[in-house]
Amino acid sequence: MAAARRSAQAHGYGGLNFRDLAQEVGIKAASIHYYFPSKADLGAAVARRYWEDTAAALEAMSSATPDPSDWLRRYPDIFRKSLENGNRMCLCSFMAAEYDDLPEAVKQEVQAFADVNVAWLSKVLAAAAIVGPGEGAQRSSAIFAAVAGAQLMARSRSDIALFDALIDSYRLAGLL
Repeated sequence: MAAARRSAQAHGYGGLNFRDLAQEVGIKAASIHYYFPSKADLGAAVARRYWEDTAAALEAMSSATPDPSDWLRRYPDIFRKSLENGNRMCLCSFMAAEYDDLPEAVKQEVQAFADVNVAWLSKVLAAAAIVGPGEGAQRSSAIFAAVAGAQLMARSRSDIALFDALIDSYRLAGLL
C-alpha cells in the first residue's frame, strides 16, 4: 500500500502498475492481484487509506491544541508534506485531475477525501467563530481548493517556497 501510495502521488491513478509495484516491494505481481484483483480495487484501497490517514492526522491536529485558529493555521502543512516528500502531490488531488478516467469505486474514495477535508474545515471555522452556523461549507470548500491549488502550482515548478508564499498570501487575504 505504501509503494502504491508513493506511485499514485507521483504519477496518479494512471501510474499504478502491478508489475512495477511488485518489483519495488520484491514480490510477484500475482501476490498483489491476490489482494487486489483489479487496478480499480487497488486504486480505491489506496485512496481510501489516504483519506483515512488524512482524517486521523486532522483529528490529531485538533487534539494537539485547544485553539481552533491554530488548527486552521496548521492545515496547509498536511499538503506541504507531500511536496517535501519528493515533490509529490496529494494523492486524491492528483486522482481528482484524472476524474473522468477513474473507475467508480476510485471516484467515490477521491470524493470522500474532499468531503473529509471540507467537513473538518467547517468544524474548525465554526469552533473558531469565523463563520456562523450553516456558513462553513462554502468557505471550507474555498480553503480546500486554494490549498490544493497552491500545492499544484508549487509542484509544477518544483518550488516549495511558492507553496509557502501562496499560503501566506491566503492568510493576508483572510482566507486562512
